[in-house]
Amino acid sequence: MKQQQNILIIGAGLCGSLLALRLGQRGYNVTVYEMRPDLRKTDISAGRSINLAFSDRGNKAMKLVGIEDKVKALCIPMNGRMIHDTEGNTFLSNYSGRDHEYINSISRGELNGLLLTEAEKHDNVTIHFNKKCKSVDFEHTTARFRDYQTKDEFVEDADIIIATDGAGSALRRSYYLERKFLFSFSQDYLTHGYKELSILPTETGDYKTYKNALHIWPRGDFMVIALPNLDGSFTVTLFLSYDEGAYNFNNLTTPEIVTEFFQKEFPDALELMPNLIEDFFGNPTAPLGTVKCSPWHYKGNTLLMGDSAHAIVPFYGQGMNASFEDVVEFDKVLDEHEGNWDTIFSEYEKTRKKDTDAIADLAIDNFHEMKGHVGQAIFQEKRKIEMALEKEFPEDYSSKYSLVTFNEDIGYREAMLKGRAQDKAILNLLTDGIISTEDDLKDILDKVITETDAILQDDRIARLR
Repeated sequence: MKQQQNILIIGAGLCGSLLALRLGQRGYNVTVYEMRPDLRKTDISAGRSINLAFSDRGNKAMKLVGIEDKVKALCIPMNGRMIHDTEGNTFLSNYSGRDHEYINSISRGELNGLLLTEAEKHDNVTIHFNKKCKSVDFEHTTARFRDYQTKDEFVEDADIIIATDGAGSALRRSYYLERKFLFSFSQDYLTHGYKELSILPTETGDYKTYKNALHIWPRGDFMVIALPNLDGSFTVTLFLSYDEGAYNFNNLTTPEIVTEFFQKEFPDALELMPNLIEDFFGNPTAPLGTVKCSPWHYKGNTLLMGDSAHAIVPFYGQGMNASFEDVVEFDKVLDEHEGNWDTIFSEYEKTRKKDTDAIADLAIDNFHEMKGHVGQAIFQEKRKIEMALEKEFPEDYSSKYSLVTFNEDIGYREAMLKGRAQDKAILNLLTDGIISTEDDLKDILDKVITETDAILQDDRIARLR
């Protein structure tokens, strides 16, 4: 590897700051440009999701750069989903039958700040803020920026440009607009948007409800979720259609209608949220979309990574984890082909894109599961069986959720194919009365494995036709 090679990273969010840290550790000269102010010095959340679900795939990246313990200190374990019905009744649905498997609530800002600080410890890493990328000349490996403070525009060149600038990526836009090569791009929005709300801590700084769970109020066509923060608060998110249903974002226009909506659908949440109206009308309503594109790279000059290549909706808690895993997979390809950027970029995309497409599809699936299915009796039976199988046969069975979230050594696509087949197998067996929650677990396991294998074989044959 040529030590003097200069890499320009566009975007200092979670993916960009991690990538800067890792490339700095590898000895590259790294310059990062970020359009926002330094989040370590100012609050820039502005209604954006401020805490995220951190799990094993993300932690694999933290191990790679040697900061696992520092990140762990920012985490609040969440062992399962706490489901709230309209009567205020709750039940906890664990994420896994294995006690050591759980996800964590983590502050986006605290984690991003830690990664920035760790990256800047390296003399060969420089990070600039308040500088927005306007466009990228990917043939000549230059990028045009605008300084928000001076209003000046300037051009930076580098040996390599990697864009980690999110769903609105300037590099991806340049790929599309310049039409210098065949570039495919799709951006699909849900009919639902989201709004950030909050449950504040008690006067003594305690949590108002159970701390170690991801709380869900599923209501079929919409839902509310809540994740805990270290200060005793919860970040609450309302997912709701823009214009469909009796209540939607377009008609929730007055404090009276908003209060009526929550009193009817989320009465126990409303009791915990005296600040509801202030949050509702103070925070923006934001869209939810999926970005897929191809190719991610142009020759050996430029590369899209993280949300700029594959933005997804947040319903599998894997957006951040997938972007962190991008860096891990990219690092593996660097080990094999360091110095040959064209090969590095093409091999990275070849191995990675099938998995990011899979997690995008899984996230859409989980949106429908979370807002509706988790409250259905057959789904609860399925989860009860899955938890029992994971607890009794920890080496022989993992649910789809566990395959995706806790099995970081298999790809998202493999997890999706096997997990979907298992889901279908259990639901078929339950519906046909072949298994029940009262049956012998070893007998259930044998039947689920047999049915799953048959479904996978049918899928293989169908894909060959």
